[in-house]
Amino acid sequence: MKSRGFFRPVGHVQTSCVQNLVKLLLLLPWHLLHLAVTIWYFGLDIAHMLQGYLISSGLLRNYKVQNLSSLRYLAIVVDSEEAHHTSWVVELLNWLLAIGVKHVCLYDMEGVLKESKEIILKKLDDARPWEEVADERSLYMERKHMVLEFLSFSDGKEGVAKAASFLCSKYLKGGSGGEDQEPVFTEPEMTSALRAVGCGGPEPDLLLVYGPGRCHLGFPAWRLRYTEIVHMGSLKSMNYGAMIKSICKFTMVHQNYGS
Repeated sequence: MKSRGFFRPVGHVQTSCVQNLVKLLLLLPWHLLHLAVTIWYFGLDIAHMLQGYLISSGLLRNYKVQNLSSLRYLAIVVDSEEAHHTSWVVELLNWLLAIGVKHVCLYDMEGVLKESKEIILKKLDDARPWEEVADERSLYMERKHMVLEFLSFSDGKEGVAKAASFLCSKYLKGGSGGEDQEPVFTEPEMTSALRAVGCGGPEPDLLLVYGPGRCHLGFPAWRLRYTEIVHMGSLKSMNYGAMIKSICKFTMVHQNYGS
C-alpha cells in the first residue's frame, strides 16, 4: 500500500518565500530606526548624567541658582513604585531646601507619598504640611519653613466630581435657564468651584517627573496651565547636578503668559 504524501506546488513555495523576504525587507528599516533612536536616547542620558556630575562637583559653574523669584511653587511627580523609598524623597527635598525652594507639591498616582507623609515630615527639620497654611497668599509669604502638599490620582478624580456637583447644585438653586437648556460652565467658574470644594491649590511653575514615563502621570490637569514639565529619569538615579540644571534653566527663561 502506497502512502500518500502532501506536496506543495513549486510555484506556491516560491511565492511564499518571496512574501517572507518582502516582509523582512519592510521590517528591517523599522528595526534599524528603533535601534538608532534607542542608542540616541541612551547617549543623551549618559551625557546628561555626566553633565550632572560635573555640575555637582562644581566644575561647571555656569549652572548656579541665584534667583528663585520665578519659581514660587515646585511640583515633583514620582513613580509609585519608587515612591516607597522615602529616603530618596527626603534626600531630594533636602537638596531643594539647600538651594532655597520652600513650596513643594509631592505627587504619585497610588498615594504612596501621602501614606508616608508623617515619616517624610519627621525626617525634615524645616517642613510643615499644606493643611496648616491658611490660603495661597499665606503660602507664598511663608519663608521660614518648607511647605509640602501631598497629592495622588484620586485627588484629581474626586476634585472634578466635587466641583461638578457643586456647580450643578448652584445652577439648580439659581433656577437659571430653561428646562431644555443644558448648563454651560466657563473655565473661571470651574476654577472657582475647584477652590470652593478645596481642590484648587496653587499652580506649579515647574514640574519635575521622576520615573520611566515621560508624562505627568495623572497630576491634576487644571493646575498645569502654565507649568514647565521636565523629565528627570528614574528616582534611584537622581542627581543633584541634574536638578540644579533644570531649575537654573527654568529661572533663566523669560516666561510669556499672554494677555
